[in-house]
This record gives sequence, structure tokens and C-alpha cells, in this order.
Amino acid sequence: MKLDILAFGAHPDDVELGCAATIAKEISLGKKVGIIDLTRGELGTRGSAELRDQEAAKAADILGVSVRENLGFADGFFKNDKEHQLEVIKMIRKYQPEIVLCNAIDDRHIDHPKGSSVVSNACFLSGLVKVETEIDGVQQEKWRPKQVYHYIQWKNIEPDFVVDVTGFMDKKIASVMAYSSQFFDPKSKEPETPITSKNFTDSIEYRARDLGRLINVDFAEGFTSERYVAVENLSKLI
Repeated sequence: MKLDILAFGAHPDDVELGCAATIAKEISLGKKVGIIDLTRGELGTRGSAELRDQEAAKAADILGVSVRENLGFADGFFKNDKEHQLEVIKMIRKYQPEIVLCNAIDDRHIDHPKGSSVVSNACFLSGLVKVETEIDGVQQEKWRPKQVYHYIQWKNIEPDFVVDVTGFMDKKIASVMAYSSQFFDPKSKEPETPITSKNFTDSIEYRARDLGRLINVDFAEGFTSERYVAVENLSKLI
């Protein structure tokens, strides 16, 4: 299956928190989108890997993505090395996306910049014919995405561009809250973490609203780019 966009996250819920509204908008425009989770989030304070699997499947259904896979890397301990790059390359070549979305280049959680770099490196290496991979005994063809964009996570990194996601925030929030074990629940007896506070849950909306304010729309999501962002002509800007 060829996809238009393939979004990678170090953990289940990274993609939802970082760019779910953009994904929902692209799907509404007829684009085929997939999600690849690098780990199962097994080191998360709340819940379990098995529960996270269920939550990820529910979030995928809410967003309407075409496919979601998990590479099963070790949460907290995976590396940006040949072994892990090759597994990501297999996914890139399998789905042949035009655009790849991935973790923030710098962030509070150590897996986020690692996830960012391993996916970015794999996108380049995937275009080299002498890097050989196969799935189910079938040799894969080289493939390099046209663009690699990094969504913004915990830190307020200055975006290189923002996407107007007005009308798609409800779907984003619903997909995030599919991970019910992870976020604010006043009845929960489990330990508190930086993402279990009401302030964090509220930030999903107010951060998008603030980016939207800056471009004169209701809501927006920000991204950084590894290369200059180009427009066809001045009238394409909003």
C-alpha cells in the first residue's frame, strides 16, 4: 500500500499529541496516512504496553488512518544505529510516503530527539540503492520521501511553518483522549506525571489556539523542516 503521508512517533500518543489535527485534515482531503510507533511505551508510569496497544488502535480508528504498525523498539533505550535505521527503512520502502512526519528534534523526553534522528537518517538511507532490505523474503526497492517534517512536542520550539487545523481539533482531542490511562483523571489513584495534569490536557487546545492566533485562524499546528520551506507563489500563503 502506498501512502501519501507516514507519521512516526517514538511512543504511542506522540503522533496524536504532535500532529493529529493535521493528519485528520489531510485525510479529509483524500490523502492516505499511516502511523508507525517505534516503541510500545512500556516504560510509561501509567498503564501497560498491552493497554497502550489497545489505546493506539482506538486512536487510529478515530483518525481514520489507513494503517498503524509498531516496531517494538525498546522504550527509553533504543538507539539511532544501523539496526534500528534498517527497521525504519523497511517501513519507508513498504509504504513509499511522499511526506514523513516525525518527533521533535529537541524535547524533554530523551526518546523524542532519538526518534527524530533515527527516522530522519532512515529517510536519507532509504534512497540509497546499495542499502538492501527485504520483507517476507522480497527485496525492497529504494525510496526517499520528498519531505521530512518534525512536529512540536513538550518544548515550545519555534516552528518553520504552521498548518491551519481549524475544524479538526475535536478529532485531535478525541484521538489523544483515547489514551485514557495516560492523561488527567481526577479519580485515578495512579502516580502523577508531567502529562497527567489538567494543565497539560488543557494545553492541547491552548497551544493550538495560540499558534492559530498568530496566523489569524482559530487553531494551528506547528512543524520544523530540515530544508527551506518553498511555496509555488505568493498567493499560496494564507
